[in-house]
Amino acid sequence: MTDFIYLASQSPRRRQLLEQLGVRYELLLPEGHEDSEALEAVHHNESPSAYVKRVTLLKLDAAVARMQRLKLKPAPVLCSDTTVARGRQIYGKPDDAKDAARMLRELAGNTHRVLTAVAVQHGPQRLELLNVSRVTFAAMTAAQIRAYVASGEPMGKAGAYAIQGRVAMHISHLSGSYSGIMGLPLRETALLLQAAGLKI
Repeated sequence: MTDFIYLASQSPRRRQLLEQLGVRYELLLPEGHEDSEALEAVHHNESPSAYVKRVTLLKLDAAVARMQRLKLKPAPVLCSDTTVARGRQIYGKPDDAKDAARMLRELAGNTHRVLTAVAVQHGPQRLELLNVSRVTFAAMTAAQIRAYVASGEPMGKAGAYAIQGRVAMHISHLSGSYSGIMGLPLRETALLLQAAGLKI
């Protein structure tokens, strides 16, 4: 049995969600020479589920290599990645405010999927799960989109929004995992960590 894990994520929301589970963790973040953003490039004609699973496993590979390179005490390594999709269209993190506004215009008044892949590696054992939730946005006016983009909240978020933020006033329906939409589905995460030997 192990009593802590390494979290290879820069997301403060994932840290908050792990703390909600009562899991003790240490951060295992990319070093200066690592280009973690490059791992998130979408391949031509890649489906959203294939994309999010591939990116999660690439992040896991990099994190496990980092743990070994730094000669850290062995423990399970947890990685996760979230993307937003309509059909096969993938909505990653917006490049700038204009891109964020475009995404929100396309999501407004429609239902989209939020896909979050979670993967854990402990020694040779590697486990992964995919959570898919659905979110419906009410119609949004141009002024509402401008105001939300101006808040700065869409930046750095897949699909240009944070479910736990002020955009919640525009969400008319969701089904699935609220924590998964935030970036770490707690049910799937708990199952993987238990399978990796963590007491939860």
